[in-house]
Amino acid sequence: MLRFMRRLVLPLLLGCTSGLALAQDVITLDRAQASLRPDGLPPQVGEVDLGRRWDIDFPGRDGSATYRLNLPPSSSPEPMALLFSRVGNQVHVQVNGVTVQRLGTLGEPRFNAAKTAYLVTVPAALLHADRPNELTVDVTIQRQRWGGLSLIRYGPQATVEPLYAEHRRWRHFSSIIFAVSLTVMGGLVGGLWWRQRDPLYGCFSIAAFLGVVRNLDLVWPDVPVPWPLWGAIAAVCYAAHLALICRFALLALGAAPAWAGRAIYAAMGLSSLLAVLSFVLARPVLWTAGLAVLVPVGLGALAIIVRAALRGRGRFGWVLVAAASIAVGAGIYDLVFVRASHSTGLRFAVTPHAIFVFVLIMAALVAERYSRSVADYRALNASLAQRVAEREQQLQQAFGALQTQQQEQAVLTERQRIMREIHDGVGSQLVGLLSMVSQRGTDPAVLEEHVKQALDEMRMAVDSLQPVHGDLIAVLATLRYRLQPRLQAAGVQVRWDVSQLPPLPQLSPQSVLQVQRILLEAFTNVLKHARASEVTVQARWEEGDTPAVVLSLTDNGVGLPGEPVAGGHGVANMQSRAAAIGAVLRVEVAEGGGTRVVLHWPLKGPP
Repeated sequence: MLRFMRRLVLPLLLGCTSGLALAQDVITLDRAQASLRPDGLPPQVGEVDLGRRWDIDFPGRDGSATYRLNLPPSSSPEPMALLFSRVGNQVHVQVNGVTVQRLGTLGEPRFNAAKTAYLVTVPAALLHADRPNELTVDVTIQRQRWGGLSLIRYGPQATVEPLYAEHRRWRHFSSIIFAVSLTVMGGLVGGLWWRQRDPLYGCFSIAAFLGVVRNLDLVWPDVPVPWPLWGAIAAVCYAAHLALICRFALLALGAAPAWAGRAIYAAMGLSSLLAVLSFVLARPVLWTAGLAVLVPVGLGALAIIVRAALRGRGRFGWVLVAAASIAVGAGIYDLVFVRASHSTGLRFAVTPHAIFVFVLIMAALVAERYSRSVADYRALNASLAQRVAEREQQLQQAFGALQTQQQEQAVLTERQRIMREIHDGVGSQLVGLLSMVSQRGTDPAVLEEHVKQALDEMRMAVDSLQPVHGDLIAVLATLRYRLQPRLQAAGVQVRWDVSQLPPLPQLSPQSVLQVQRILLEAFTNVLKHARASEVTVQARWEEGDTPAVVLSLTDNGVGLPGEPVAGGHGVANMQSRAAAIGAVLRVEVAEGGGTRVVLHWPLKGPP
């Protein structure tokens, strides 16, 4: 079986070019004279098969060995090369007694040369053309580190170098690429788990970082952790990595039974325990058994995935079937033909290559979920935009209806105000006139006075409907225009002392009418009772914590009987109107005689 695998499988893994090179120029050295010195056992001297591994012949034992091989004579001026498929753990290589390579220091376990293949150049000057050349390889070996010497290829350097590059590509650079990919994807998915707490992301992130440890172990020759402690750490990480990849595959499927998860974790714990015991007790078979424990787990997970795919999981289900099949097949291959057999060094573990498929699956899942989220957000934005447009339309309709209602209400309120003002002002004057007309002997002068008052009330009601735009000076000017003829006819001179006033947004038709009626009442009292020849009207803006407009009307008439003196019914009406607009009205004796009416009107809003 081993011969069949070496002849059939290896050319597929290493490529057709390597096979042709072997047939033409490169020889394979598979036997050597050796002195094997395992610790605790007597030395063994004789011919050995380089296909046999130290860890299987001397399980759990350190030691050292010296291998001697004959290289064919060479008269070519071109350098030759040796390709060590695996050698370790610390190595000293000599050709015809001359050192051509040192890998670490013999007996110092810090360095492990068995991680990768090595190309050793043999200068043409060292080689004999007339007799065989002696190759001597001294190694020191630590247990369970794949130490010793495996198959060697020998030939012209130009021919062997492509084979070495093939080894490096499959065993060294691929592990570095896998480690970097797992680190990047594990970090990305770990960030997603931190934000979303999705078990799928958490499981893969842990598995990825554990896989990083495994891949670094395959290429890092001088890990700063003593052996066999590092061996136990790397083995536990590898066991947990494989188990969590199985768990990830089931989580990605989304239909795994609960018992499957518990079985995976139980197998992971048992495999990790066997790995630790293997290095503590120096029993490599325990670590092999630990890896064997994971085989039924992989097969069970594969069965669950196949069943789910058959039940209609779609294309993704069959992708998982293919990935799981490759991973399980690779794991069985590594266990049977690499771990548990006499590996020649030309066979290497293919499980890391198979596991990398799950990195691609995780990347596809992240991309698919991101695309789906973007599509959902776009659909949600479109739906929200449609709803917002509908709400805006409804609000516009509601606002239009409300605006129409407010306009109708404002018109109705204004109509009611006008009706009330006509009823209280012009109406009351007309009722009084009607009563006087019905009485015999009514003085025509009295009738004329009431008619004039009724006209004044009507004019003020009309004036209050005119837009004033907050201009109190215009209101006072209009009132002056209305009263000037009556005052001149009565022989009263009016002095208007009105300073510049700021625009007052508080001026409404109601407040304008109240101010007009207060001043009209004050002028009427002057004409009726003051016997004054001069009236001064003043208006000024008063700054302060509460700005105010101050209006005053001062006459030089006979004055009031007391100081201060409250007026009669007319004064009470004036004070009531002032209170209606938030102002205060005072009637007091003016300086030099006469009467002063002062309206102090605080304004809350800014002018």
